[in-house]
This record gives sequence, structure tokens and C-alpha cells, in this order.
Amino acid sequence: MNSAGGRPRQGFAGLWNISFGFLGIQIGFALQNANMSRVFQSLGESIDNLPLLWVAAPLTGLLVQPVIGHYSDRTWGRFGRRRPYFLAGAVLATLALFAMPNAPVLLVAALLLWVLDASLNVAMEPFRAFVGDMLDKTQHTAGYAVQTAFIGAGAVIGSATPWLLDHLGVSNVAAAGGLPDTVRWSFYLGGAALLLAVLWTVLTTREYSPEEMAAFDGPRAEAPRPAPPATIGAGIPWLVGGAALGALVFVLRLEKELYLLAGLLAAFGLARMVTAVTKAGILGDLMGDFSGMPPMMKRLALVQFFSWSALFIMWVYTTPVVAQYVFHAPDTTGALYNEAGNWVGILLAAQNAVATLAALFLLRPLAARVGKVRAHAIALALGALGYAGFLVLRDAHALLVAEIGIGIAWASILAMPYAILASALPQAKLGVYMGLFNIFIVIPQLLVATLIGTVMRHLFPGQPIWTMAIAAVVMLLAALATLRVREA
Repeated sequence: MNSAGGRPRQGFAGLWNISFGFLGIQIGFALQNANMSRVFQSLGESIDNLPLLWVAAPLTGLLVQPVIGHYSDRTWGRFGRRRPYFLAGAVLATLALFAMPNAPVLLVAALLLWVLDASLNVAMEPFRAFVGDMLDKTQHTAGYAVQTAFIGAGAVIGSATPWLLDHLGVSNVAAAGGLPDTVRWSFYLGGAALLLAVLWTVLTTREYSPEEMAAFDGPRAEAPRPAPPATIGAGIPWLVGGAALGALVFVLRLEKELYLLAGLLAAFGLARMVTAVTKAGILGDLMGDFSGMPPMMKRLALVQFFSWSALFIMWVYTTPVVAQYVFHAPDTTGALYNEAGNWVGILLAAQNAVATLAALFLLRPLAARVGKVRAHAIALALGALGYAGFLVLRDAHALLVAEIGIGIAWASILAMPYAILASALPQAKLGVYMGLFNIFIVIPQLLVATLIGTVMRHLFPGQPIWTMAIAAVVMLLAALATLRVREA
């Protein structure tokens, strides 16, 4: 059945096939999120340096997603438009997952994290645009809700696998500098599941051809030209600011993580200056598209900034917080620490189980009643309450209550901004704009990675629990910023 003037409506099977590959991608992300701090600490890294090592994940997203979005908008061949990127990313991510638990030293583990996250981003970014490609606007909320349900289910599987293997009798103890078999086999199984899930979507969906897309969208199918490149002068303040910050870090011997922030400022300024001279090529197009973002995208950017800052704090510090304050396990080589690490996997699994249920049964009726924007604000406020729960709850099972609020927020973060945005973007640039939208996911994570370690060392040394207070405040700011967004 066709909607008037739009794409054919998809039944449940169609919605399932379009997003099933995200189940495998999220298994990979969940294994990364739940276990990389444990991998780094097991290889001898201190808790203070964890944020700097984690910076690989958001930095690769910053570099990869806009480029993949740009090219996937312009790709059409025998295997379609988005599907070649799904498959290539999945194959590379699977290889990285197989290699990660065998990393002999910290440097190898850090490099594998770069490869893993880049590969997952290559596979993931086109999936966001794929929903917009395949579904009519009247089904965008349903499509992103189903995608979020698969994200939640994949995260449950990936996060809970070490705990489940432990209860099946697999060894959960490792020698100093090594990983237990529960973690090792979780990475192997996760890699296989990722590849099979993405293959399902690749083999069961047929993308619309450029001619069909033009027929669906009419004149809107023609890609708008990027905004004119900035002048050379527009890049100078960014370049000077980055250089000045780098010099300040060197002279005052500030934390070395701040060099990354200085480098990003300088790189942005240099990119603006280069595009002002060349006025062509992918860099010029990306900078032009970034400058010409729709107003709604700019408003949602602030919401994403605060939301993902809070999430990144959680991913980096949940394991140290739970190990220190709930399991009282300071020794990272002991059985009790690994038990705490497995319980963090259960907490993240519970969060994602809640997210799956919220995506299927809560978000759509709530959005229909109060609108997508207000529904998102309510969900983010519940997430702030969940983070605050870590400040007062000291029982492992009681922390599951805190995960209810965080899970609802997580479901909304994965669905609502994209459902709001997809209906306001030109179809021919859906991929590149979804990739550029990821910048506002990545930048806050980079800022957290460069600043949170410094804040904790100077204000709360040895007290990681305060990271959850920071996360609660930041998530509340995201809820307030959401109220500035106006739906199309």
C-alpha cells in the first residue's frame, strides 16, 4: 500500500528487515562500552587516563561519519546505495572484535579500539539515512522506534554476555595483564553475531533506485548546493585560538589531554581556510553543508551536546564507580573486580532492555500525545534522575532501579532526534546531514575525554562517584534545551 505521494508503507516485516542489522552493530558497541575500561585497566592503565584512551571512539566518529554520509548519498551500483557500507563496516568490525581480547599490550588495544569504532561507524551511519530512504514521513517515528528496539536488544546481548558465560561455567578470573575467558568469548561471539545480523539486512532489503527516489520526492530529490565556503579570515580566530591553547598547556604544564582540544580548534580553523581557497572537493562540500544546516538541526545540536556528554561520562566511569562503591574492589586483578565488571554489563543490559520496551511501547504513544519534542524532554529528565540514583544507591540490585530512567532516556536519544530531523531534511542530502549531525554527538565526548580527567584529579581525586552527579546535571540541561526545539 502506498501513502499519498510517498513511499510504499512497510509492514512489520519490512520495518524488521530494514533495521535488523543494527542489532549486530549495537552488540559490537555494547561490548566496547561495557568492557573497554576493563581491558585498559587489565593491561595496566590507571583510572585517571581512561578518558584519554576512550577518545578514540568519538574521534573516529567525527572523522568517519560525515565522509561516509557524503559518499553514500552519491553511491549507486549493483549492491545499492547504503548496503555496501553496511557490509564493509561489518566485516572490518568483526575482525577487530576477534582481535581485541588478544591485544598483548595497551598500545595494541588502543589501536584496535580505533579500528573497531571506525568500522562500526562505517556500518552505522548509513543505517540512519536508510530509514529515511525506505520509509514515508508518516512512518519515520515507527521506523526509528524499531531501530531503537534493535539497538536496545543488541546492547542487552552484548552487555550481558560476560555475565551469562560466567553463570554457564566459563572462567571469569584472569592472570595479571590478561582478560578472563568470559570477556574473550564475548568478543568472539559478538563479532559473529554482528556479521550475521548485517548480512540479514543486506540480503532481505531492496533499495529504491535513483529514479524511484525522484518519483517519490519530486523536485525535492535534487540536492541543494552547499553554502558558499567561508572566507580565509573566518578560520583565523579558530586557528589562533587552538595555537594559543596549545601554548598555554605547554607553558603552564596543564593536563596533556588539553592538547587534543587545542588541535581540534586549530584543525577546524585550518579546514575553513583551506576550503575558502579551494572552494571545491569533499572538504568544501562538507564545510558548506555544515554552515548551511537547517535551523532545527542547529537547535537539536545543543540537545545532543548535553545528552551525549552525560552518556560518555557513564560509559567511562560506571565500572570504576560500581567496583569502588558497591563491590569495594580496588584491585583490578581480583575476582571481585571482575565480578563488578560483569555486573556493570548487567546494568547496561537492564538499561537497554528498558530502552527496547520504551521504544516499542512508550515513545510512540507519548509522542502522539504530547509531541516528539516534549516526549524527548520528559525522557531526558528521567535519565537525569537515573544518574542521580548512583549517588545514593549502594546495593548492586538497587542500581537496576536507576537504570530504568537511564534506559528511557537512552531510547529517546536514539530515536526522537532522528525522527524529528528526518522530516525536516532534504532527502538527497539525508546521509551527509545525518553524518554531520553526528558531530554534535562526537564533540561533547571529545570535550569530556579531554576535560573530565582534569576536573576529577583536581576537584574529586579518587572519588569517581561525582562523575554521576555531573552526568545528572548535564542530562537535565539537555532536557531543558529540548524545549527550545520546534517541530516541523
